[in-house]
Amino acid sequence: MKNIMVISSHSPFDNMHARDALDMALIFAAIDQNISWLFQGPAVLALKSEQAPHEMGIKNFLKSIKMLEIYDIDQVYVCQSALDLYQLTATELSIDVQIVNTEQQRQLITQQDHIVTL
Repeated sequence: MKNIMVISSHSPFDNMHARDALDMALIFAAIDQNISWLFQGPAVLALKSEQAPHEMGIKNFLKSIKMLEIYDIDQVYVCQSALDLYQLTATELSIDVQIVNTEQQRQLITQQDHIVTL
């Protein structure tokens, strides 16, 4: 089993990067890899509760993020700086996450066998 980290750093509505990252994480989980997911920058907005992408004419794939636990993806990390930038707290997010600072992110990245950045 390999340690694979998916890193998202784009807005959830920017060319479907977040959707691609979700699909990638679920595919790796389906083949029994140890998956973690790090949200940086505007990607943290994908985790914000009570969004309505359908109002922008976009299919609401964000609700699928709530299914990560079903696929044993329970290592979800959020950049503290990004939360601060967007004035969000962990209680405003749709799933449970681990908030990490820059140094903790570096440590997590060094522990991975593979990194996928989307």
